[in-house]
Amino acid sequence: MTSSLNRRDWLRQSAFAVAGLSVAPALLAAAPVRFSRAFGEFAPEFDAALLPPTGVRARLNANENPWGPSEKTKQALIDSLGESNRYAFQQIWALRQAMAAKDGLKPDTILPGAGSSELLAAAINAYSPKGKILLAETCYISDGMMGNFPMEKVPLTAEYQYDLDAMAAKADPAIHSLVYICNPNNPTGRLLPPEKLRKFIDEVSPKVPVLIDEAYIDYASDPKTACMVDKVKEGKNVIILRTFSKLYAFAGLRVGYAIAKPALLKVLEPFTQQGFGISVPSAAAALAALKDVEFQQMTLQKTAESKQFLFDTLKGLSYIPLESSANFALFPIKMKGQQLAGQLMKEGVMVRHWQFDKQPWCRVSIGTMDEMKAFAEAFAKVVS
Repeated sequence: MTSSLNRRDWLRQSAFAVAGLSVAPALLAAAPVRFSRAFGEFAPEFDAALLPPTGVRARLNANENPWGPSEKTKQALIDSLGESNRYAFQQIWALRQAMAAKDGLKPDTILPGAGSSELLAAAINAYSPKGKILLAETCYISDGMMGNFPMEKVPLTAEYQYDLDAMAAKADPAIHSLVYICNPNNPTGRLLPPEKLRKFIDEVSPKVPVLIDEAYIDYASDPKTACMVDKVKEGKNVIILRTFSKLYAFAGLRVGYAIAKPALLKVLEPFTQQGFGISVPSAAAALAALKDVEFQQMTLQKTAESKQFLFDTLKGLSYIPLESSANFALFPIKMKGQQLAGQLMKEGVMVRHWQFDKQPWCRVSIGTMDEMKAFAEAFAKVVS
């Protein structure tokens, strides 16, 4: 009886959300976080003037899954198109339950979104007016990709890892409203020792809520141990973000979710569409993707093979990448990052570049073996 009442209440609230009655005030308010730089960052890479006549040979700049979506996912998309004239009430409810079941959680600990970026923006919009966001000097949101908001940056360690001790010492509820950790980290690919991160959450979350961005957690050697979902089950003040963009190959389908105790999700909800940024086809496809274990295993295997080829290629040219638990690799380079990216673009190879620790870096996404070979050929030509 309880579950049916919860379902009924959720559907009623969702209907108001779709009608724009419950989320409009927060969404219409001036929000500090927008994806203001997202297109600006990538637009030059798609400029026809920069591309060779043969076009793009290797798209290795956005950490996408080049092997998907799976055939089962595509079929679910096709089969659901006939229902696209209706709002996705039932589909989102079913998806929420499936997301919860994946980690042995209750549905009220899940908040779906149109990719984890929607939920990350919601968290920053919800918490940044209350204080600074404490984060690493080099991480996904530290360079202004998600707009301007008050933040305090903590340098990485000499091993390019999160300095959890320094962050724990700094975390102050009078100054900070949220702690952000991307694990594995983007762009470094480094994975935190699970027990050290658990200890950090135990110490810091009673003072300041901790957000763990687990976009790349599926690529860890032991994802179940590396993920922090057990801290949600313990009732800690922790928010976990997950995305379908990587392992499930949904970068263009836009599905993600937040995991947290209900009280924390209520803080985020006014800044989201409460799941209704996800279309009927995307929701149906996500349900199929969760069940398609064969595709998930294939992706992980091929990613490992392509990554090994990339590491061997780089080391053969005396470039040493950081150890990576994600579907990309980061390595220091010997010329300006923009110069390297531009020259690779002329060869039809797209990559990203960074500047930190007084050193230019190149990040290469893991692609198909053909894409990795195209990168190897172009990179050897450019750096020779």
